[in-house]
Amino acid sequence: MCGPRSCAARRGAERRCSPWNSSCAGRRAHAAARYVLRLYITGSTPHAIVNIRKPCEEHLHGRYELEIVDIAHHPTLAEGEQIIAAPTLIKNLPLPLRRFIGDMSPTEKILLGLDLRETGTKPE
Repeated sequence: MCGPRSCAARRGAERRCSPWNSSCAGRRAHAAARYVLRLYITGSTPHAIVNIRKPCEEHLHGRYELEIVDIAHHPTLAEGEQIIAAPTLIKNLPLPLRRFIGDMSPTEKILLGLDLRETGTKPE
């Protein structure tokens, strides 16, 4: 649901999205979006895979593709994406493109970066 300033709720009507409010429409479309993610790792960062798969399964079950790229085996892919550190997660879709570099264990930061949790909301 949308906030009180962006919907009919501020006028005292039932709390629902207005069809002409782009932030409401964007939020609905984003909730059904398919995520395309690519995780660059080295042989020494396999824990990053577990740290990414868990929130993806919990919040995007059936709506994401996760490609794992070991930069030791595929250095040209890493070079093409200008990967400077591992692990690095790239969210290609939905736009905007986002990069997460380093420790993948702070799940809340990953969820915020993937736009799966709004700033200031508490975990469920």
